[in-house]
Amino acid sequence: MPDRALQTETINLRASADQKAMIDRAAQRLGKSRTEFVLDTLREASENVLLDQCLFSVDASAFDAFEAALDTPPEPNDALRRTLATPAPWDK
Repeated sequence: MPDRALQTETINLRASADQKAMIDRAAQRLGKSRTEFVLDTLREASENVLLDQCLFSVDASAFDAFEAALDTPPEPNDALRRTLATPAPWDK
């Protein structure tokens, strides 16, 4: 019996020459094939769309506890101090 995880299907896409060239450049920078790059990118975008559609329902007390946790500043610790002292990559 064939492994369904290994079965593939074709997805046909049309792109302009500029779009294809940009995709190829990005894929090359990441050391991926065009197919790997496109599928990884489309999967990530698809997950984000689906996750943005999730609704979480909680009762009032759970929501109050959640809000309180968000409003409570973190306790100072070494990891937090290091993080706050590290310049952002765009500031370097």
